[in-house]
Amino acid sequence: GGEAAGPARLHRAMSGSDVRYDGVTALIVVDLQNDFADPSGSLSVRDGELVIPVANREISAAGSAGSYIVYSQDWHPPTTPHFEKDGGLWPVHCVQGTWGATFHPDLQVVGDVVHKGDQGADGYSAFSERDPLSGETAPTILQRLLQEHDVERLVVCGLATDFCVVETVTDARDLGYDVVVVGDGIRAVDRKAGAGARAIQRMREAGADVT
Repeated sequence: GGEAAGPARLHRAMSGSDVRYDGVTALIVVDLQNDFADPSGSLSVRDGELVIPVANREISAAGSAGSYIVYSQDWHPPTTPHFEKDGGLWPVHCVQGTWGATFHPDLQVVGDVVHKGDQGADGYSAFSERDPLSGETAPTILQRLLQEHDVERLVVCGLATDFCVVETVTDARDLGYDVVVVGDGIRAVDRKAGAGARAIQRMREAGADVT
């Protein structure tokens, strides 16, 4: 931008993707766990591991600007109606305390962690969980954490574009946050062809900026 370099720019950092970070911005790193980001994970996202260095770049930029950093972590019990074996949609993944639920070993983890799905609910959005049987939703602790840190604006990266990323971003927009999605820091499952592209379109229609 053409703005003058003044005091407001002192605590601002740009990442490699030209995403701006400052004291009222938070970086949300979505579900960069072995079951999604490692090729041998039970729900491995194609090229998911390529998101890790991008996330680390953003984490470094956010950290140097004093931005709040928070990680979402899928954290399911061994039995949950979220899983195919218990009547749900998905193979068993991200079971609490297992290798698959652990953050990818190359990921820098330097902030707070929000667990989702830990009570047996579907945990797509980092902001909310939905009971697969009743359909009722309940908030996670994320919104409270963001309020405690006076956050106004979010930067989002992680996995997967067409599930947890799009749901987190649309919830964030519903809550009134400005949102930037790091375009090279997301990958899609694409269970149905084009699902990732449709998710990006949904995020843009919700008012998010996808770099």
